[in-house]
Amino acid sequence: MKEIAIQPLTREAFAPFGDVIETENAHSFPINGGRCMRYHDLARIEIAGEKARPMISIVRGEPYALPLTLTMVERHPLGSQAFIPLGNNPFLVVVSEETADGPGEPRAFLTTPGQGVNIARNVWHGILTPLEGVSDFAVIDRGGEGVNLEEHFFEEPFLLR
Repeated sequence: MKEIAIQPLTREAFAPFGDVIETENAHSFPINGGRCMRYHDLARIEIAGEKARPMISIVRGEPYALPLTLTMVERHPLGSQAFIPLGNNPFLVVVSEETADGPGEPRAFLTTPGQGVNIARNVWHGILTPLEGVSDFAVIDRGGEGVNLEEHFFEEPFLLR
């Protein structure tokens, strides 16, 4: 089984797969009479297809332990998918580039408190993987008609450390 090293989540490293949602170094300005700071336009939400609409949900995830065996990735051809943690537990973000044979070798990123992600439309990614405790996430993705899920099972699993 091939091992994949987990790396820190940064805007630069994650850019080919979507957006890192965080306040650090984000465009911001005061609103509401200066009593609030707006961190503006942090991610590009994508929706396509018949009767498409943006959708907001809350997902509560059970924690995973590392190392983790990765056997499958998925993608959403009709819309992006944003995960914004509502607590401070880290989570693992796994993504793969597209190759002629399907998803390539996975890359694994570890979030820090205050970081979320927006996985771009049609990008292969692992499932939601909270660490260190039950975790709630605001999820912004696509609702509407059409099939918006494709799964790929690897012939040989990967070990994420």
